[in-house]
Amino acid sequence: MTFQTIIEEIENNLKLILDDLSMTTTSFTVEVAKPGFGDVSSNIAFLLAKEMKKSPKEIAQIFSEKYSGCNSNFVLKTEAHPSGYLNFFADWTKLSKLILTASYLDTFGDVDIGNNSKIIVEHTSVNPNKALHIGHIRNIVVGDTVSRILSKANYNVNVLNYIDDSGLQVADIIVGFKHFGFNEEPPNGKKFDHYCGDDVYVKTTQKYELDDSLEEIRKNTLKELEVGDSETAAFGDLITRKVLAGQLQTCWNLNVSYDCLNFESQIIRSGLWSKIFEKLKDMGLIEFENEGKNAQCWVIRGDGKDEDKVIVRSNGTATYIAKDIPYAAWKLGLLDDPFHYQKYDATQPNSKTLWQTSLSEEDTISQNFTAQKVVTVIDSRQERLQKIITILMEKFNSTPNSYIHLGYESVTLSSDTAKTLGLETDGKQAQMSGRKGLYVSADSVCELLKQKITEETKKRHSEMSDSEIEKIAQSVSIGTLRYEMIKQDLDKIITFDLAKSLSLEGDTAPYIQYAYARASRILEKSGITPAPDVDFSLLREKSELDLVKTIGLFNLQVRDAANNFAPKVIARYCHDLAVSFNSFYEHVKVLDSDNDALKSSRICLVHSFNLTLERALDLLGISAPHKM
Repeated sequence: MTFQTIIEEIENNLKLILDDLSMTTTSFTVEVAKPGFGDVSSNIAFLLAKEMKKSPKEIAQIFSEKYSGCNSNFVLKTEAHPSGYLNFFADWTKLSKLILTASYLDTFGDVDIGNNSKIIVEHTSVNPNKALHIGHIRNIVVGDTVSRILSKANYNVNVLNYIDDSGLQVADIIVGFKHFGFNEEPPNGKKFDHYCGDDVYVKTTQKYELDDSLEEIRKNTLKELEVGDSETAAFGDLITRKVLAGQLQTCWNLNVSYDCLNFESQIIRSGLWSKIFEKLKDMGLIEFENEGKNAQCWVIRGDGKDEDKVIVRSNGTATYIAKDIPYAAWKLGLLDDPFHYQKYDATQPNSKTLWQTSLSEEDTISQNFTAQKVVTVIDSRQERLQKIITILMEKFNSTPNSYIHLGYESVTLSSDTAKTLGLETDGKQAQMSGRKGLYVSADSVCELLKQKITEETKKRHSEMSDSEIEKIAQSVSIGTLRYEMIKQDLDKIITFDLAKSLSLEGDTAPYIQYAYARASRILEKSGITPAPDVDFSLLREKSELDLVKTIGLFNLQVRDAANNFAPKVIARYCHDLAVSFNSFYEHVKVLDSDNDALKSSRICLVHSFNLTLERALDLLGISAPHKM
């Protein structure tokens, strides 16, 4: 039970009053009040003004008087605000006990939105030709956080990673190795994904720009790549899997895991594309172009504002959106599953089994990675293409709103951070571009964050062992990077600044994690085993009740985040929790209290805060360190 209990009680009583008054309006809201409006407020008086022919203030007064006759466990008093809002003040003697006792349960914060229905979250989906850069991290962290939130909301979540192993970017590194003399072994023990991106891919694309005749080699390589039994395809599979292994190591370091890896090349070879291609033609959803710039291509017509979109090139190769269409249909269970499955040959840090699709008859294991609803995390630049897929899925008779594109804006680096990481930007923000070699790998950002946190921790805690410092540095560095990726609205460009992100003040992960560490220190020093059998009526200070209230809002925040696929909601909640605790810490003496009963109650409150913050941070994929 949480703060939602008082909201539901008020809603039910207001409906009874409406019945008593023979009023028909029922679409009122009851919500957590803004400062100065009690603990809970309702807009019901505004909605009845026309029907009752009275001012909202007068109606609020009527409802306030009638509410006093209702059975109420958690409302101490009501108030008609001059503005017309109906305000409710909680009986914190009862509500505090309810909230804090519930916070000790493992299920605290759980909501049942999904009813255990299946949902797919697809994210990462980076071309396997380079290391992951800071821009990719937003996709990965958003996708992972959304999947954690949906699980908390009782969805049966499967997380997929689509490996684009048959496109031009893969063809480019094959050309580099096969035609431009790049060694297959990286120099000086360099990580293979870094080597492919930093050296092979960038330098190969530079050669294209200098020699137009090389374009034919590129096109032929792409065509051979899509032929499953070609030497080029076999070599491409070898290279891309080595790159993928490096990318997965980066993801695992970020506390990200998956359920299944799906390979684009297998989409083509499985026959899924050919089935969808014929269906698109039969339904008249695509047209063959006889002339113009798209001559001899199959296209999806634009809607007037947008140009026609090519899905099959004149040479017969499919564009990447063409491959996305059957993949989307497969995810929604609109096509028979042609795949076999095998376990991936590396273990994820959380020990979750990672499956991968296979076309080999030797792999007889069957799995089901389809769902009634699919959330695809792709940056906002792909909005039009994702809109096309959404419309097509609707035409293929999937249920409404079954295919959801969760878009996000790009990540840039502040000029100072870019300079620190070795990019010269003439004092400007740095925009990532793998093709131009203008990017900073996620690995290097993580390592630099970890280095700076290690140095700072050694200064503050010379007594700590190296292993303790290592653990803290890992926790805070990953927490810092993940938090910066999700604390803003998805439609806002992020400017990542190294120094600001590590600050112990303001809206940062270290600020939140430090609040947890501070609370952990209080609990350690108290020598008391927290238990919810204390006298919560002793918690009367404003900062105490504010903290109780914030704790009690956890499930409401989870519900909001899950309904709107909004990881920012949980990030903001974690920050609000930390702010409330720090205010409590500044205004209330916990360990120095002369009243043992009050001391025990406050210790229980501190423990409740820690339990709640730890669970909320876990939804963000961030650990809660006991020391910092």
